Amino acid sequence: MLIPHDTRIALDVVVSLVNTAPEGADADPLADIEGLYAFVRDYDLSGVGQLGEADRQAVIGVRRQFADVFAAPGPHAAAALVNRLVAAAGTTPQLTDHDGYDWHVHYFAPGASVADHLAADGGMALAFIVVAGEQERLRRCEAPDCGHAFVDLSRNRSRRYCDSRTCGNRLHVAAYRARRKAAAS
Repeated sequence: MLIPHDTRIALDVVVSLVNTAPEGADADPLADIEGLYAFVRDYDLSGVGQLGEADRQAVIGVRRQFADVFAAPGPHAAAALVNRLVAAAGTTPQLTDHDGYDWHVHYFAPGASVADHLAADGGMALAFIVVAGEQERLRRCEAPDCGHAFVDLSRNRSRRYCDSRTCGNRLHVAAYRARRKAAAS
């Protein structure tokens, strides 16, 4: 599956935003304005100015909507969610080549809020996946204690864990130890 560079970056931001949702005892990294600023810095979101509590709340709302797309039972449900998200953001596609990046499309309007920026670019990236008939690539980690979102870009759509070096390896080691213990009994 060929995904344009800007779409891949937007998908990475979507996944990272979804994965900021607190689970269990985890703290929400977007619990305060400083956390939102850190997210904006970490993902080099362009055109973001001063942020306030309303921005933080709006981004948390976008995060919930992105998570709903990952949980959608099929392409029609995913499309309806993405359509609402993108329409509410007021998408305004524009070609740009800023900050040393080659030509790419920004879907957010100039001066858009950070939430609209995320909703427009991330929503269009998710739309790309749905249009390509690849919604099943939007997954959650199968490790019982994880559940993080990821986009399965493996050739045969076989990825099961958000990170094979952590979640996947941990489960494989646990299964190996269980087999050894059972064999020793």
